[in-house]
Amino acid sequence: MAPPEHPNPAAPSENSQPPAPAAAKGKGKKKEEDDLSEEDLALKEQLELYVVRAQDTDPGVQKLALESMRQEIRSATSSMTSVPKPLKFLRPHYGTLKSYFETMPESELKKYMADILSVLALTMSVEGERESLKYRLLGSEGDIGSWGHEYVRNLAGEIAQEFQKRQDDDLPIDALMELVQQIVSFHMKHNAEPEAVDLLMEVEDLDLLVEHVDTTNYRRACLYLSSSSRYLPAPDDMLALDIAYTIYMKFGDLASALRIALQLDKPMQYVKQVFTTTDDFLLKKQFSYIIARHGLAFEIDDEIAADDNDKEILQEIVNNTKLSEGYLTLARDIEVMEPKSPEDIYKVHLIDGRGASSSLDSARQNLAATFVNAFVNAGFGQDKLMTAPSDSSSSGSSGNWLFKNKEHGKASAAASLGMILLWDTDSGLAQLDKYLHSNDTHVVAGALLGIGIVTCGVKNDCDPALAILMEYIGKDDSNIRIGAILGLGIAYAGSQKEELKMHLSAVLGDSQSPLEVLVFSAIALGLVFVGSCNEEIAQSIIFALMERSEAELAEPIIRLLPVALGLLYLGKQESVEATAEVSKTFDEKIGKYCDVTLMSLAYAGTGNVLKVQKLLGICSQHLEKGETHQGPAVLGIALIAMAEELGAEMAVRSLERLLQYGEQNIRRAVPLALGILCISNPKVNVMDTLSRLSHDADADVSMAAIISLGLIGAGTNNARIAGMLRNLSSYYYKEAAHLFCVRIAQGLVHLGKGLLTLSPYHSDRFLLSPMALGGLVTVLHACLDMKSTILGKYHYILYIIVLAMQPRMLLTVDEDLKPLPVPVRVGQAVDVVGQAGRPKTITGFQTHSTPVLLAAGERAELATEKYIPLTPVLEGFVILKKNPEYHEE
Repeated sequence: MAPPEHPNPAAPSENSQPPAPAAAKGKGKKKEEDDLSEEDLALKEQLELYVVRAQDTDPGVQKLALESMRQEIRSATSSMTSVPKPLKFLRPHYGTLKSYFETMPESELKKYMADILSVLALTMSVEGERESLKYRLLGSEGDIGSWGHEYVRNLAGEIAQEFQKRQDDDLPIDALMELVQQIVSFHMKHNAEPEAVDLLMEVEDLDLLVEHVDTTNYRRACLYLSSSSRYLPAPDDMLALDIAYTIYMKFGDLASALRIALQLDKPMQYVKQVFTTTDDFLLKKQFSYIIARHGLAFEIDDEIAADDNDKEILQEIVNNTKLSEGYLTLARDIEVMEPKSPEDIYKVHLIDGRGASSSLDSARQNLAATFVNAFVNAGFGQDKLMTAPSDSSSSGSSGNWLFKNKEHGKASAAASLGMILLWDTDSGLAQLDKYLHSNDTHVVAGALLGIGIVTCGVKNDCDPALAILMEYIGKDDSNIRIGAILGLGIAYAGSQKEELKMHLSAVLGDSQSPLEVLVFSAIALGLVFVGSCNEEIAQSIIFALMERSEAELAEPIIRLLPVALGLLYLGKQESVEATAEVSKTFDEKIGKYCDVTLMSLAYAGTGNVLKVQKLLGICSQHLEKGETHQGPAVLGIALIAMAEELGAEMAVRSLERLLQYGEQNIRRAVPLALGILCISNPKVNVMDTLSRLSHDADADVSMAAIISLGLIGAGTNNARIAGMLRNLSSYYYKEAAHLFCVRIAQGLVHLGKGLLTLSPYHSDRFLLSPMALGGLVTVLHACLDMKSTILGKYHYILYIIVLAMQPRMLLTVDEDLKPLPVPVRVGQAVDVVGQAGRPKTITGFQTHSTPVLLAAGERAELATEKYIPLTPVLEGFVILKKNPEYHEE
């Protein structure tokens, strides 16, 4: 914080030159005095008299003069734009008083004089001299607040500079810290929490804040701490969150403390502490919902709930078993239970003239329809292709649809059943079971993947997915093995299950494993141990990479190995460095790719500006043919910058530049980077850019742009994007690959009929779910080379996106966890950090009855006083308890 500038730029700066001799000044002085009103003139003469008297030999006279001067300064009021009059008139005498001060003997009077000089220095002292602070330290131990806000603010700025200097020169800082105490206490009493926090950050003593907060201002202080943590370098960011956590715990705001705990590096011990602090069972249920939404694998033990019955209730919520039920409650309320067919999404009749020609590759069209159907009906448990009852007249039964797909297409068709029955494990496993006995290996592989999908994010104490899928890991057929391995990766993402580490590492270490099986084992391990920094797994992936032959390293699918390695360090910043060093020793074909991928994933979601600059530097190089590491660098820029709104906007502008000046392999990655920056949040400027790129001359750029239109519109039913995609489907009606991408994008836009989101952020965009981000990153890296992955035989990689799928709902429930409709206001969220008073947190709201849908950037608040929510952030499942003070009108 810089010291305030000269408050009145229009006033002549009198400290810029030494005072002229009296004779020469005569004319100017006369002129100046003519401009003054009589009152001002009287005041000026009065003050000049005080200055003379202050240098009197008689201490009594001196004291009176200083007292009067002090009185004048304190009682002076100034408008925002001008210097208070006493300070203005005393300016010419600042030098005189300073030199007189030096001659004064040590006494109370000298301290008095120092106080006044300190205030005068506010407008007089030369930049960088820090005289205000110098005289303050020499002055009396008085209340500094009485000199006004501007003075305190200026002092705080000078303290910050002085602190830096004393730290560098190893000088004592005790006197400064006493002042800091006073200033912080003043700021906290006068609603200037952000300024207090800023000062404490500058002097590296945030712990002081805990003593100074009280019930009236702790929320504002914590809000400022937690939102500024995104802009702080490590380790200061974690320290700020730690202090916020301490303050929330001190005032018993446990739900807020829990959100901070999930953001901190070692969430487990903090989360447990939040649970054990309270005996309120209702609150524990609410905490369990927050943990379930975040996707944290958390064990409820005896310390948290002593009673077995209670333990079971909490564990069920943490395991997300209620998710499907809540989601279907929302769907019934909004009346979208009716299944939709792919034709309802394509809306061919709206496209003028050219219908999609039938000469196209029909197997690929059917495969596209399979995905569209799976995305649109995700989680509804019924559709028109896979679950329709098979009566003789209809051709829509699942058996028939399955066999309208060729070879590996059947795998995706069988797996799509898992998507339709998403989160409903009981009926999902029952319906998929029949395909496990098929004679067609592709169908079995798809069913195994489907089992993984249906249990995604929903845990179960008896681990049915583990029991079924483990049997198939060692089979001879590599399709079946991949289905089982990927199924395990999706089902247990983020759970860090030891059993899986053992079995999948064995596959990784087996030199006989086919390359594709190896790659998917690594991806599955990366997803299960996402963000865990697990050394053993990192070692086994590194060995697997080192032992590959030249020919294998040239295969496009091998690039998912560095991604799997990066997932282990997702968002963990410095922890990746040892592994990154090792990656520099790899074959150059993959070494650079690995290095860039590791860095971009380790800093994903941290907003680290230095890393973004480094990646931009990598993108600015013009390389020889065949280098592929710039693609992940472009994605990395988006992954790191998505942490906060400002960074995201700046990244969008940087990506525009890369489009204009970058090489072809950079341009191919830019649409995907824009897709992740605005995922499920269709911003108009990004939509326009992608629309332009979807007609690009380079096929890879246009396909990436089409998929990204689907990503930014995911689950929003955005009419404008839907229209763009319909036009694209008639524009590319002869190009099978493009048309496939258009269909996938259409499926994404109507994801879950508009009830789902792919955004990895939740809880007012404060928390980032590592599981969701891991899923998105894997799919995006696969899209960097579509021809060999999604348009080849690995199209089922698209299903990994299920890790990021979450209902974008607010469902209020009563104390027995039954849905409870109440009126809520839903509107655009307003950033109220550091704003004065009690600003409104939403704008342009509408009042609805719950359950309601929340779009990107929207926030909800209760519109009734009858209930009290148990969490300050209304998202997902919120438990309401009756307000005891509420009386019906």
